[in-house]
Amino acid sequence: MGVHLLLISGSTRPGSTNTAALRTLQQVVPQGISTHLYNELTTLPAFVPGDGPSPPPVARLRQLLAEADTVLFCTPEYAGLIPGSLKNLLEWTVGTADLHTKPVAWLTVATPGRGDGATASLRTVLGYVGADIIAPACTRIPILSADVSEDGTVPNPEIRTHLATLAATLSEALAHPEAKPRHPPTP
Repeated sequence: MGVHLLLISGSTRPGSTNTAALRTLQQVVPQGISTHLYNELTTLPAFVPGDGPSPPPVARLRQLLAEADTVLFCTPEYAGLIPGSLKNLLEWTVGTADLHTKPVAWLTVATPGRGDGATASLRTVLGYVGADIIAPACTRIPILSADVSEDGTVPNPEIRTHLATLAATLSEALAHPEAKPRHPPTP
């Protein structure tokens, strides 16, 4: 049985380098890994606490999270943090513990010195919800807008190799959960 990887881009912008990285990763994953690129971020209603039934887009998100063996986030930085749309997605997972103990990682495509606020805030929220952060898979692979082709993927062979390695690292971490380092959930 293979590994099922859910890919979540924090960007809603057409032509996003974050989304392009995840689309490209889908093309280069090693055998035995299946992927699903979540592209419904803009359909999620604003989070409202309560015990009522989940709106259909939220129920769909929860289904995808439940089916995933691991989740890979790739997000831009807006105003020094993760975008509000991604924070909204994460807020929908708090009360139902959808990410509690779920293996997760993140990919930063910003050039060094940029995007660190988004990474820090994502780490905080994922720790708060009790996600199992796979440290070796949390990485930076810089991608510029000029690296993205018209089909929304990255043809650069070096970047594609790094993305394939990232997918393999996630798969290996799931195959050997006793291996560390992982970040324990933040109390």
